[in-house]
Amino acid sequence: MKTALIAKTLLATVLAAATVTLAQAQKKASAIVAHRGYWNCEAGGYARNSLAALESAQKAGFWGSEFDVNMTADSVLLVFHDAHINGKRIDQTPYAEFKDYRLENGEPIPTLDQYLEQAKKYPKTVLVFEMKWHSTDEIENRAIALSIEKLKAHKLFSPKRVIFISFSPNASRVLAQSAPGFTVQYLGSDRRPAQVAAELGMNGVDTWFKTMLDDATWYPEARKLGMSVNTWTVNNADQMETLFEMGVDQLTTDNPMEAREVLSKMGMREVVAGKKIKIKK
Repeated sequence: MKTALIAKTLLATVLAAATVTLAQAQKKASAIVAHRGYWNCEAGGYARNSLAALESAQKAGFWGSEFDVNMTADSVLLVFHDAHINGKRIDQTPYAEFKDYRLENGEPIPTLDQYLEQAKKYPKTVLVFEMKWHSTDEIENRAIALSIEKLKAHKLFSPKRVIFISFSPNASRVLAQSAPGFTVQYLGSDRRPAQVAAELGMNGVDTWFKTMLDDATWYPEARKLGMSVNTWTVNNADQMETLFEMGVDQLTTDNPMEAREVLSKMGMREVVAGKKIKIKK
């Protein structure tokens, strides 16, 4: 009789704990950012930073779509990740030399103007705008000023539509100064990236996931400094689960649909396009 009573008590305790854990998980929410668009699917053409990948992310309803911006020698802003194309440094080469280059799906490299035209079609999707390193601070500063001009011309220069990220300390500082009220996240994996971001005048960090997982002090330090927290590029389901449980505001991934499944399995809410993220404390 005693054994049965103890067993029932233990079972009740376990069930109660599970209920609390589930309730806590359901209160949590994180956003998914499609890394270089939702390219890793047929609709995205398996082409990173393509217009098709952006459209695919928009139609899927992910909170954000990340993309990379480089500027040519004649001040054309291109949505392209690498600093070089066919061995030629983008910021030292005129746009005409890249016009015939094709992405994996046959698209030409989008100009920022073309990219923003597609962005306007889905006003709820947040643009996660990465300003790439350039050869000099002066070139980088011109690229930032021109980017902001383009965003304004397309009526997208709004903290509700765009957040900025960068590895470059110079670009990070200039973006924070040029876009007050916007989320500006530092991409660096310094030992204390939150402190670096704060010193640069930024209000967020977007750091390699392994940095966060390997240093238990990283996340609480970022929160203590009032930083928003994004992490890149998380493509493993178990690691996604750990980081979602940790409480990241955004998780950047090449597999956004899998991240959505992980959130659902955990009983966590996905912050979808058009919903504001409340910074966790």
